[in-house]
Amino acid sequence: MIALGGVIGAGLFVGSGAGIAAAGPSIVLAFAASGLLVMLVMRMLGEMSAARPASGSFSVHAEREIGPWAGLTVGWLFWTLLCVGVAAEAIGAAGIMGSWLPAVPSWVWVALFMTFFCATNLAAVKNFGEFEFWFAAVKVAAIVAFLVVCVLAICGLLPGTSAPGSSNLTGHGGFFPNGAGGLVTGLLASVFAYGGLETVTIAAAESEDPRRSVAGAVRTAMWRIALFYVGSMAVIVTLVPWDDPEVVGSGPYVAVLDALGIPAAAQVMNVVVLIALLSAMNANIYGSSRMAYSLVQRGQGPRVLAKVQGGVPRLAVLASSAFGFAAVLLSYVWPETVFSWLLNMVGAAVLVVWGFIAVAQLRMRRRLEREEPELLTVRMWLFPYLTWLALAGIVTVLALMTFDQANRIQLYFTAGLAVVLAVTGWVRQQRTG
Repeated sequence: MIALGGVIGAGLFVGSGAGIAAAGPSIVLAFAASGLLVMLVMRMLGEMSAARPASGSFSVHAEREIGPWAGLTVGWLFWTLLCVGVAAEAIGAAGIMGSWLPAVPSWVWVALFMTFFCATNLAAVKNFGEFEFWFAAVKVAAIVAFLVVCVLAICGLLPGTSAPGSSNLTGHGGFFPNGAGGLVTGLLASVFAYGGLETVTIAAAESEDPRRSVAGAVRTAMWRIALFYVGSMAVIVTLVPWDDPEVVGSGPYVAVLDALGIPAAAQVMNVVVLIALLSAMNANIYGSSRMAYSLVQRGQGPRVLAKVQGGVPRLAVLASSAFGFAAVLLSYVWPETVFSWLLNMVGAAVLVVWGFIAVAQLRMRRRLEREEPELLTVRMWLFPYLTWLALAGIVTVLALMTFDQANRIQLYFTAGLAVVLAVTGWVRQQRTG
């Protein structure tokens, strides 16, 4: 359920509206292309994590296969983007609560959510799993219900509606209304919507049977991506015009439900989005704390964070939550500078992490085939060709980012942080021999 719910986030429910506004109906192709890329990345990560489960996941694999500097770089980069994600999700959730209860200041909701999920993650790992199970169940039920209603509407079987045909796909400027530039912008937006799926391999390391858990999660990645992401985009652009202002204003899902005359659509989706945000907060606090714990345990950070109490790295949980809360404070003090830079970094950082995963898998697969082939219970398809194809795709998306001002800032800021971390890791590696 963590794997299943991991692909359903606020980025899908709300953020996809910007991609639709840029690419039009061709957003379906953008999500299909980026979905193929993330599917290959998850297959690579699944192969490595099933062979050698580790709470540090790809950071551990990068350290073993590339070098300690690589493990430090990708680990702390991922930790940073998860903590920033915690802040963004807390602010988003507080905004929804504020629309319902405007008399309560938003900082009260932020503090409440941060405290609650920090406390649950401090108590026991089973709390994280329990909350994620129910959060995922609600999100899955919501998206499945949405898809069923939309398919009925497309077929003309929903009471009070008529089949739209292809009018929204071919009208309003056609399938590619903004040309190749719009498709590229939609592609970048869709890539970033998939970020965070990697956390499932971190969680699997603490399950009863890590190898079986990882294998089961990655093997279902294809249909999950096709159904939830690509399927959603397909029904949305079929049912409503891509240039409908409500697609961006209220979100594409609300726009569709409103167009179909579903009562209280906006409030229903606000509840679902709130659950998606809280789910992401819970997962990101968990994932960041485990990544920090793994790093310091390997000598890649302050050793004090490696202390475990009650089976939980509580100081790592507190440190991750504190960084997230500090990012929230930055959103109030310097919303247009420091916090904006942190948010801009998240998307590009995901691509850098994927790049390290691909390189580590190339090296680890060859070594396992020579030394321990019995550990390859999950195998990357058509190795090494699809691994190289995924690497080429990652480099291509990074290159495309340089053509857009906002995306260029993301790339440069991420590159700067990655270089600082890499140099720090290399210096530490030289000192320790």
